[in-house]
Amino acid sequence: QVQLVESGGGLVQPGGSLRLSCVASATFFSINTMGWYRQAPGKQRELVAEITSGGNTNYQDSVKGRFTISRDNAKKTVYLQMNSLKPEDTAVYYCNTKSAAWPWGQGTQVTVSS
Repeated sequence: QVQLVESGGGLVQPGGSLRLSCVASATFFSINTMGWYRQAPGKQRELVAEITSGGNTNYQDSVKGRFTISRDNAKKTVYLQMNSLKPEDTAVYYCNTKSAAWPWGQGTQVTVSS
């Protein structure tokens, strides 16, 4: 059973930065396109960034230029560097494969507020 463990969230002021991490206990982590998702209160979970096994990335328009996704296959970890945070980035953040094939982890709360 694959387990995903997200960490790194917290309370930050607008304009601030956070770096999220997600460790996957998955045998075939390195061959999967991985994604960071977020779910704000009352809204559906959405994919905000993805990274292929080869390191190609893609972002939702709302986070382009502010968020950077990266991965370390040796550590089975995917990261999300979030800069210039806005209140609308407030959500619980999760990682998973692009097809959401694995059981969801507990997520990590990101709150952007002054």
